[in-house]
Amino acid sequence: MLYSMELKSRGTAENPANRFEKLHYGTSAEAIDEEACAPTTEFFKDTSKSVVSTNDSPDLGFIASVNPYRGCEHGCIYCYARPSHEYLGFSAGLDFESKIMVKEDAPALLRKELMSPKWEPKVVVLSGNTDCYQPIERKLRLTRRCLEVLVEFRNPVAVITKNALVIRDLDLLGELARFRAASVAVSVTTLDDGLRLKMEPRASSPERRLETIRTLADAGIPVTVMTAPIIPGLNDHEIPRVLEAASKAGATSAGYVMVRLAHGLGPLFEDWLERNFPDRKEKVLHKIRDMRGGKMNDSRFGVRQRGEGVLAKEIADLFRLSCRKLGLNKRDYELSAASFRRPGEQIRLFG
Repeated sequence: MLYSMELKSRGTAENPANRFEKLHYGTSAEAIDEEACAPTTEFFKDTSKSVVSTNDSPDLGFIASVNPYRGCEHGCIYCYARPSHEYLGFSAGLDFESKIMVKEDAPALLRKELMSPKWEPKVVVLSGNTDCYQPIERKLRLTRRCLEVLVEFRNPVAVITKNALVIRDLDLLGELARFRAASVAVSVTTLDDGLRLKMEPRASSPERRLETIRTLADAGIPVTVMTAPIIPGLNDHEIPRVLEAASKAGATSAGYVMVRLAHGLGPLFEDWLERNFPDRKEKVLHKIRDMRGGKMNDSRFGVRQRGEGVLAKEIADLFRLSCRKLGLNKRDYELSAASFRRPGEQIRLFG
């Protein structure tokens, strides 16, 4: 264990069995509730030998990503990354937000990757899985150090976050933006801070996120607002208001993703609804199943991000018409790798 700190709130009060483990230590619901009031977050060293992950998913907008942390203190109940914690022997519940793996060597590993002649310059996404600006980043600064490497190589980066801490690194993002090599996507799921506190207990408030968009835009950094995830019956009615607020703050593009409840995430989400919105629980679950062919999740490429059916089309139309009205997504902003360089290459060339 590297560090520990006390947190006041959590996204879930459950720690379900790991689907890969045959044995599971059970705790009574009363004990879990009592422990969940102020649980301790533990941080462990991740000894991964590489830091750049690649994917060939046709419905993702990137190929390469870097995640300095596995697990996330934000505690977002809906997070699609929760089941990935089970590959580490942890639970997708409380473990995901209280047992965080830290890639201390991430900056050095990233630099080694970019120095390799095999590296073909391409956009690197920071936060392809968990948020690279979760609270511990304020202390460890791994994301900032990764950005310093990307600036050194002028390799394009796209950041995805829901934490205002990204503003701390305005200098580095601004430097890359000079070469059309930086953009930031800020997730704004709701403008209701009461809902945010229940749904995303450790993330920045909606007001702070809008301020973040404004600050980034004023610095000349292209900003996308992500209304993600859309949870029908809970926050889908906010789509026009969220997009309007983000547009006024300076966002020039927008995107959305429908809530995805793969593996054990479904029962966790159901329990959360029962605890926080018992009057709306069945309505929300019915709407989700309506878009997922009667199931809680559909992992097929092409539909997993958007859903299908009448309700999914209504949400897609609402999003599209709202963007058109606000002038969002009028033009594509493609990041460029044209200015990529490897330190020392010119010296060797003329040596």
